[in-house]
Amino acid sequence: MQTKHFQIIVPKPIFPSMINLPAVHIPPPSTPLLKPPRAISISTPNGSTTPITTVSTPDVVDDSVAAFWDYQFLFVSQRSETTKPVTLRVVEGAVPPEFPSGTYYLTGPGLFSDDHGSTVHPLDGHGYLRAFRFDGNNGDEVKVKFMAKYVKTEAQVEEHDPVTGAWRFTHRGPFSVLKGGQKVGNTKVMKNVANTSVLSWGGRLLCLWEGGDPYEIEPETLATVGKVKLMEGCDPVVVSGCGGGGGGVWDVAARLLKPILYGVFKMPPKRLLSHYKLDTCRNRLLMMSCNAEDMLLPHSHFTFYEFDSSFKEVTKQEFAIPDHLMIHDWAFTDTHYILFANRIKLDVVGAMTAVCGTTPMITALSVNPSKDTSPIYLLPRFPDEVNYNRDWRVPIEAPSQFWLLHVCNAYENLDENGNSEIQIHGSACSYEWFNFQKLFGYDWQSGKLDPSVMNINGSQSKTLPHLVQVSINLDANGNCQRCDAEPLNKWNKSSDFPVINPAFSGSKNKYIYAAASSGSRSALPSFPFDMVVKLNASTKSVHTWSVGSRRFIGEPTFIAKGSEEDEGYILVVEYAVAVQRCYLVILDSKKIGAADALVARLEVPKHLNFPLGFHGFWASDK
Repeated sequence: MQTKHFQIIVPKPIFPSMINLPAVHIPPPSTPLLKPPRAISISTPNGSTTPITTVSTPDVVDDSVAAFWDYQFLFVSQRSETTKPVTLRVVEGAVPPEFPSGTYYLTGPGLFSDDHGSTVHPLDGHGYLRAFRFDGNNGDEVKVKFMAKYVKTEAQVEEHDPVTGAWRFTHRGPFSVLKGGQKVGNTKVMKNVANTSVLSWGGRLLCLWEGGDPYEIEPETLATVGKVKLMEGCDPVVVSGCGGGGGGVWDVAARLLKPILYGVFKMPPKRLLSHYKLDTCRNRLLMMSCNAEDMLLPHSHFTFYEFDSSFKEVTKQEFAIPDHLMIHDWAFTDTHYILFANRIKLDVVGAMTAVCGTTPMITALSVNPSKDTSPIYLLPRFPDEVNYNRDWRVPIEAPSQFWLLHVCNAYENLDENGNSEIQIHGSACSYEWFNFQKLFGYDWQSGKLDPSVMNINGSQSKTLPHLVQVSINLDANGNCQRCDAEPLNKWNKSSDFPVINPAFSGSKNKYIYAAASSGSRSALPSFPFDMVVKLNASTKSVHTWSVGSRRFIGEPTFIAKGSEEDEGYILVVEYAVAVQRCYLVILDSKKIGAADALVARLEVPKHLNFPLGFHGFWASDK
């Protein structure tokens, strides 16, 4: 179906299925899919102009119908796998012979609809691991080979018939309601889909999810090895000197809830968060978990684990905070773990309908904007090794209210008088915009996607995800002297997935990269993202590279190749929805903002075109 070139307003349509999509017109082989890139300029916050590279598409359209279908194509199920590596074709530029050898892993959901009428929220889609293998031989041409395979979780094995290829959803998942499966009395709510993050550490490749144990993957074949019990025997025990809370009504409530959550709903005692941190200075992996019952009680328990390069646990600490919090991402410095208090509350009516199976489990919770400030907890990382004066139970109050989404880095500077300054860079949105039940625009009642939920125009655009810089000043006694939160480099366009050169994790860094929206498309001004932004925290400059019309990107990943902080490459997947193609794009990280920033673009075969991914990881061969 060729998209028509005229403006049309669609008044609250009955949204089409995420899988029964119309065919997109693709030019015959003699017609080039891509026109040469061109450079344009946009104004940066400091008033200067920055060139950005764009790529023309066959059908440059900006109307509501095209925008709606473009959004649907980002979440089209891919049932095919390829265990035999497929060499990707270079369609633009060339992979440099000096490109480091290694593998770029990208995880995310791969399936959104079964064969019996049920659809699921993107966050409940089964984990689909993609691997891009870079292999050069002594300066010869670098070949990039692609593989993709589903993570064989317990739920995936139950819901997929390997003989017929048919799918039938039997697990509800936290964000979804089954249409063609059992709803009432279905206690399979914690559907571990291993679809959020991927990590290579200590010789092991892991796919992680927000609510359960990670799954180990065999790197060469992407075969699933099995579930990894990193927290075996970790029933909540407060470490001496770090916990708090003692007894009380909420401890009694927790004891009553545990048999139900652990026994009936089969929830693990601790939920391992999908976001981990790498302390490159100490060569450690940092991970964090929450207690399962904390989701329903105004009392939060967080356990931090640190592993050495052999995956041996070096230290473990647990903290109890008397507040009802939802933590997705967090930060660390040399001396602290840092938690941003995203406040939530129990919705009693929603909890009752969720337990009955008529609404998603997530309807039991809602955001809690009861305070105008944003509490930040500074938790001692090594309480026995330093003279720690401040009471970590008392949070730092940031003067503005925001919901933290992702952190790219945090670091602290200590002066000769013992005063310290902590800098945190990340992405945040407002409580007004963030809605558990409408993430990605998914409507659990209809099972369809509404892109308008993710896109807000006018004055409300300030509520959308954006990059922030949080600055905290403490005196020698740990008393807060100042706490500010402001847009990073005054960059106010919708942005998320901030990353840095991983060698600077936990240390002072200058450069931040993120996925952002140019705002050039009227129907999808804020999401999906269509450009990579590079911010210099020292000079406050901003440079961007745009993927072009009707094309979107996911999370960028930095690959270092030299000693300078921004010397390397940016890998990012381009979702060319107008032609139903995925491309792996390589950018020169130093040249972002210049017309020649693009190094190479490699095409994934159409039959392996995949939906929007979440988080990735670069595993170097060195």
